Amino acid sequence: MIKKENNFAYIDGANLHKGIADLGWKLDYKRFYVWLSEKYTVNKAYFFIGLIPKYKSLYTYLQECGFTIVFKETIYDDNGKTKGNCDAEVVLNVVRDYYEDKFDKVVLVTGDGDFACLATFLLEKSKLRVIVGPDSKKCSYLLRRIQVPIVYLNGLQNKLGLKRKSPQ
Repeated sequence: MIKKENNFAYIDGANLHKGIADLGWKLDYKRFYVWLSEKYTVNKAYFFIGLIPKYKSLYTYLQECGFTIVFKETIYDDNGKTKGNCDAEVVLNVVRDYYEDKFDKVVLVTGDGDFACLATFLLEKSKLRVIVGPDSKKCSYLLRRIQVPIVYLNGLQNKLGLKRKSPQ
């Protein structure tokens, strides 16, 4: 019997949301979760996101889709803009899970070059399955130059985009 891979996805929620929004469409998170599960045998998908109380229904929805939410406490700058960068939490969770031998491979969902060192680490350990970036035009050169497999969502709107409901 062939053993099914035990892969984990680590999702930079802000990067994913902003990247897809910049493309002009909305991601169907339920279909995205299924796609990750079927295409990359992801058994656990961590979704890193800033905690803002008014988005409670979004967090509930993401959990219903199957994601494990990891919250980052947010603060506000002098202009009232929310700050809640989750990069350190993503790196810490991936490295912890690596050393605790929790996964076979990692699917890293981001286009942020700050994760190049993490991608390099996983590649050296033969633990990186793929990077999934929202947009090929905005994916950091720092990720592209390390010769890791990268799949872009900008060509998958028909498969992963939120379908508009027809008027009743």
